[in-house]
Amino acid sequence: MTLQVLAVANQKGGVGKTTTALSLGAALGEMGHRVLVMDLDPHACASIHLGFYPEEQRTTLYELFLEEDAGKRPAILDNLIASTTNAKFDVAPSHIRLSELEMDLRDRAGIGAILKQCRRHLHDRYDYVILDCPPHVGILLVNALVAANLVIIPMQTDFLALHGVRLIFATMKTLNKALPQPIDFRILATMFDRRAGACQRVLRLLRQKAANKVFESIIPMDTKFREASGMGKTILEVAPSSRGAQAYRHLAKEITANENA
Repeated sequence: MTLQVLAVANQKGGVGKTTTALSLGAALGEMGHRVLVMDLDPHACASIHLGFYPEEQRTTLYELFLEEDAGKRPAILDNLIASTTNAKFDVAPSHIRLSELEMDLRDRAGIGAILKQCRRHLHDRYDYVILDCPPHVGILLVNALVAANLVIIPMQTDFLALHGVRLIFATMKTLNKALPQPIDFRILATMFDRRAGACQRVLRLLRQKAANKVFESIIPMDTKFREASGMGKTILEVAPSSRGAQAYRHLAKEITANENA
């Protein structure tokens, strides 16, 4: 199959970006797909969750972006990719120094297309690359949006979360002016509490306004997410029969079905 790059992005924190990147990666891996999760957030939440700590002396995505010679990036990429113990996907860990890239690369040309150029090297190795994006606009988010086949926008089913969606829409609209084709996206409803009227109203509003741009899959509130995080694992490992695990399996099937349609 053709490599698919999925960017998990929202310019609001706390909406489930990292949970989605890791859980979706695990669900796709469980289906037999070859998956790489790239942690593009300088906070390194996905990396730390999986036991890759910033203070360790290892190659990270910081070195990849810092390298000026495009011909040397494939070797750096090979060196930084690591396997996870049980999660059924590989990981490209983050580093806090990714936050310095705005200054480090400010005078360099083509800085928004570094990840897109790396796609060719990953094409035969993976079926899916999932990008866990930072919540702010900058080099890393632009790279993710430019490289992606699909942008997944996790949105907490809360009225305040609508603001973050508007921000990411504005960023994509700006980028679309310079790209050969518009960025494709889908909204993923997260942290859904079916007992809460506010959650139900936000979900109805989303589906009325965005129609086919909203996933059918809905990610529910589930305490097993927190338990899995505390154990450094995904919910599919810790509680494979839980509502949260089943929701991400449904999302993985929805994504693969849409690609095969």
